[in-house]
Amino acid sequence: MIDLPVACTLTEPERRLRREHLLERVIARVEERRALDDGVALRFATDDVILVDLMEMIRVERQCCAFLRFRLTVEPGGQPVWLELTGPPGTKEFLESMLGGQEEDVT
Repeated sequence: MIDLPVACTLTEPERRLRREHLLERVIARVEERRALDDGVALRFATDDVILVDLMEMIRVERQCCAFLRFRLTVEPGGQPVWLELTGPPGTKEFLESMLGGQEEDVT
């Protein structure tokens, strides 16, 4: 993995705008959070709206948080959707501050 700093490149007003719109919608739909060694896994109910929002969030976050690795898993038969956000050391703490709340530790 390329050595990238664990930091968001958006300005504070840009982060606030992002949080108030897309990120808030996505965070509100999280049904379960699991702590990973290097990040977090988020579970969502399967529907087209959340899939569109997750893909847009990944597109946007790739631009401002280049250190993040995204793994989107859409299970068959209408089972939950999982989004794993991982990265280099410091990523887990960065995500906890960004997402708020506590994850269930499954590491």
